[in-house]
Amino acid sequence: MKTLDIDRRNFMKKAGGSLIAAAAGSSLALSAMHAHAAQSAVTQTKQSQDAITPQKALQMLKDGNSRFVQGKMYQRNLMQQVKATGAGQFPFAAIVGCIDSRVSNELIFDQGIGDIFSARIAGNFVNDDILGSLEFACAAAGAKLILVLGHTECGAVKGACDDVVLGNLTQTLANIKPAVAAVSGYDSDRSSKNDKFVQAVTDKNVVLTVERIRKRSPILQGMVDKGLIGLAGAMHDVHNGKVTFF
Repeated sequence: MKTLDIDRRNFMKKAGGSLIAAAAGSSLALSAMHAHAAQSAVTQTKQSQDAITPQKALQMLKDGNSRFVQGKMYQRNLMQQVKATGAGQFPFAAIVGCIDSRVSNELIFDQGIGDIFSARIAGNFVNDDILGSLEFACAAAGAKLILVLGHTECGAVKGACDDVVLGNLTQTLANIKPAVAAVSGYDSDRSSKNDKFVQAVTDKNVVLTVERIRKRSPILQGMVDKGLIGLAGAMHDVHNGKVTFF
């Protein structure tokens, strides 16, 4: 009996020690994870915005999308960010994207409140109003990058390919027609039923939108020439969440 009691006490000591060590290890790992998230998910300030280069801004979006795809988004206290940005905002980038419900810029780039300007319109094209908004974002508010973001399975592009006529949407789709015309080939089927044709038009639409920003805004083109801002295009795949940068 004495031997059995001793063995039982030794077992309990070892088991207890192992549990304590495991709990301590888990606590340290959890603390490190939370510390990393809190340190990384900062709210942009004038100082942090000033320190970001156009190249860094682009990399921040690339890194954010990578986190989104991997399911490793930063933890954020959004109400804390609301309070921190109440008196002023200092976003590092402006994104021209589509209104598509599957392409929320803040989500797919893992950004928080006050991080990015988001101009959304069906077909992610620019007109005078969007250009004016981008000029505000960069020349007045200090954003360091403009990203034109298209996406796969775009309904607006499909509508332009099919010459859809529907109220005010007709004029909206007219802004995408230059991309349709610019894509050669596909003579056997230049409709929305041809997935490859639709994607070719979607890609071309992003390229043409970037070109329009350069041509139609001397302010933004001047900032690009001076290296004050970057201008890039990208494509979001709604099937897997990945963004490919041009």
